[in-house]
Amino acid sequence: MQHIQIPEKVEYIIHCLEQHGFEAYVVGGCVRDSILGRIPGDWDITTSARPEQVKAVFKRTVDTGIEHGTVTVMLDKEGFEVTTYRIDGEYMDSRHPSAVEFTGNLTEDLARRDFTINAMAYNPDRGFVDVFDGMNDLKQKCIRCVGEADARFDEDALRILRAVRFAAQLDFNIEERTAAAIQKMAPLLKNISAERIQMELVKLLTSPCPEKIHTAWALGITAVILPEYDAIVGVAQNTPNHIYTVDVHTLKALANVAPDPVLRLTMLMHDFGKPTVKKTDNGRDIFYRHPEVSARLAENILRRLKFDNHTRETVVRLVKWHGLKYDATLVDVRRALNRVGADIFQDFIQVQRADVLAKSPEVVERKLILLDEKEKLYHQVIDEGQCFCVKMLAVNGNDLIKAGIAPGPLLGAVLERLVERVIDRPELNTKDALIALALVEKERSDIFEEKAYFF
Repeated sequence: MQHIQIPEKVEYIIHCLEQHGFEAYVVGGCVRDSILGRIPGDWDITTSARPEQVKAVFKRTVDTGIEHGTVTVMLDKEGFEVTTYRIDGEYMDSRHPSAVEFTGNLTEDLARRDFTINAMAYNPDRGFVDVFDGMNDLKQKCIRCVGEADARFDEDALRILRAVRFAAQLDFNIEERTAAAIQKMAPLLKNISAERIQMELVKLLTSPCPEKIHTAWALGITAVILPEYDAIVGVAQNTPNHIYTVDVHTLKALANVAPDPVLRLTMLMHDFGKPTVKKTDNGRDIFYRHPEVSARLAENILRRLKFDNHTRETVVRLVKWHGLKYDATLVDVRRALNRVGADIFQDFIQVQRADVLAKSPEVVERKLILLDEKEKLYHQVIDEGQCFCVKMLAVNGNDLIKAGIAPGPLLGAVLERLVERVIDRPELNTKDALIALALVEKERSDIFEEKAYFF
């Protein structure tokens, strides 16, 4: 009999429940991952004991979801969810059962679960309980619903997106009848909260197979949760740098960047603006200012899906600047740092590299060599502390006020102008030189204001 390694504390909980006359098994994802040789993120325990009976067995428990049969058993400072075998009642909101009924039958409990690979239980003494052939589906690399797929998705519409997420995380395929049910039931996703959609989308994108987002398109999922993706599918790019459609380029870029949520979200959305701005001139496609349009779309999407402010702001900035063109010189790298921001510049380089790798093979090598040169210069600028922003100037606002420049918009404009001068000529970054330059800028501004007054 095949065995899986269970943590000591989990085995202790199972043993205690059995000593009191109850059944107990580990169940769900921890069983699936153990069979696949993956490290489970958590260990869920299912039992024939009712919640009040579980509470009576253990000294320290927390009522985390007692109305649905879940009690968290605390051992030291670690918590383990223990849930009573149950049958779910009618689902009224495409997400939660209106009521649950406790049962003493493990098979009835497993029957309510989403996919066969998540409907297996294991007990160290009794072995596996696999009444829905999840083990075989693991071998076949198959995502298949427990029982009737329509019923499972009608109960909880989030399972529609979870099917693709599991396929992406495990590099599995979705079984034919399950896929057909997803296509049919995908509109139910409109009933699911933005926060839940966000969580599943991020898990999908940060998986080993983020390109499975295209499976979500093929099954009608993105039409409901991310129509901006549908808009790029099949959009041709007849340019010297591209041989792929926008969606294929996007999928390749996704696969070529680290599995970080910000980076994957950026690559997903970096060209969303292309269909809007596309123009064709003499057989060549032009996507003028597409990064700015893509950034606005990213802003709307990330707000719609309730992403946190930091993620939203970072992704939008990376999308906005992803197409920035600059030469491999210290001056141009300093200017790029001033525009993009030092806080995201390393991510910006990763984004540009992923973008390059997804372009026409004929241009990739040349562009990567150029990007490597820029990255070396970036590190040189940082290591040497070369000035590229206001806070790195040898003067500050107070210095300029003392020199006779009034506080207000002019002060900020002069500081920005000084940065531009120092980016071009680093030797100017001394207090005396900058104050002298600032007074020249002030005089120019005063002359301009006088001319404006007379006109």
